[in-house]
Amino acid sequence: MTDHTIFQSRRVYYTSLGCKLNFAEMSSLGRQLGEAGYTSIKAGQVPDVCVVNTCSVTDTADKKCRQAINRLVRHYPNAYVIVTGCYAQLKPSEVASLPGVDLVLGANEKFDVVDYLEGRKQAPENRMAISRTGAINTFQSAFSKDDRTRYFLKVQDGCDYCCSYCTIPYARGRSRNGSIASLVSQAKQIAAEGGQEIVLSGVNIGDFGKTTHEAFIDLLGALDDVEAIKRFRISSVEPNLLTEAVIEFVAHSKRFMPHFHIPLQAGSDTLLQLMKRRYDCALFASRIHTIRSLMPNAFIGVDVIVGSRGETPDLFEETYRFLEGLDVTQLHVFSYSERPGTPALTINPVVSPADKKVRHERLQALSDAKWKAFYERHVGESAQVLFEHATREGRMNGFTSNYIRVETAYQPEWVNRLVPMKLGAFSTDGTALMACL
Repeated sequence: MTDHTIFQSRRVYYTSLGCKLNFAEMSSLGRQLGEAGYTSIKAGQVPDVCVVNTCSVTDTADKKCRQAINRLVRHYPNAYVIVTGCYAQLKPSEVASLPGVDLVLGANEKFDVVDYLEGRKQAPENRMAISRTGAINTFQSAFSKDDRTRYFLKVQDGCDYCCSYCTIPYARGRSRNGSIASLVSQAKQIAAEGGQEIVLSGVNIGDFGKTTHEAFIDLLGALDDVEAIKRFRISSVEPNLLTEAVIEFVAHSKRFMPHFHIPLQAGSDTLLQLMKRRYDCALFASRIHTIRSLMPNAFIGVDVIVGSRGETPDLFEETYRFLEGLDVTQLHVFSYSERPGTPALTINPVVSPADKKVRHERLQALSDAKWKAFYERHVGESAQVLFEHATREGRMNGFTSNYIRVETAYQPEWVNRLVPMKLGAFSTDGTALMACL
């Protein structure tokens, strides 16, 4: 199906699963298709084309992608269905075998979607256009606006790290990035659209600069001079790449917020070595200490995996005690999911699902306690809040510079504006602090 005349109405339905990077890329695909004359469907309309951008970080992610594809095929049986993203790159034959899937595009090919639809490029007879991992080497710029007020700007893609449990380097290819000049230009474009806040996104953004011979801290400095953007946030940065110089820059910058997201994965040097991570617990703890010494009120989120292969009860307790003693704000707890072809599959012992569940619950309870204590410390303080579009039962939400979620009565003139507020007690559902002028 390559003759574009088949698509009489040229209407497209988009859906993206997984990380914010996927959403940024889907927005760029949407802009490409829009420039080619395709339009997003509106309520009640039926699409000619469906584009699904998938995730494959866990088995659960794969399952959700299959469910989303099957749902689309049921709802729009006559649509031309294109599947791309990490699941498509890693398991193209599995995706192509799903009923109703017409075309599978890999990580390099997804940004040529218009050429495939218009017939300028042809997929093989198996309907899969997939580059081998070693050939995934192009950087495609992307940014997206979420349904709130912030934009996500893709600054880097791919990963040269080979953690024993992870398939992302196979799905995304080698580390690569845009130039500082191009990213500053995109930040200015976002500002021209009315954007107030930008989150820097990527797979391993601290590795920025490999393809352009630039440095991550220089990117931060250049963006800090984009006056029309009020706030920048940095997404997840590896501990060994979150240098003291970067932390000090954020502490003294004009526009970068005191908000960090740092993957730990395990609070045990033994487990970190099995995972082939590039730091130890001492380095991680030193990064937290540096942040707290320079920015006492910074929000610090930490990724941690429970139930990985090799995690004995004693090693889990070591992780728990390490995290218990860290002055962090929130834990993002993930249960280990085995990925085909990864070196981790040779590690023993294997943790049972029941033990994973118990360990997950314990760390989640620890996270909840730390998060609540962090919020309670700020009750009664004044803060600048950037309010969002979404409303619920006459209420609106926003975030402080250090990522405290705030709730107040809806005021349309406050949407996408920084408003000075006084932080009060917890909201009724306990997910935010109430605020007033």
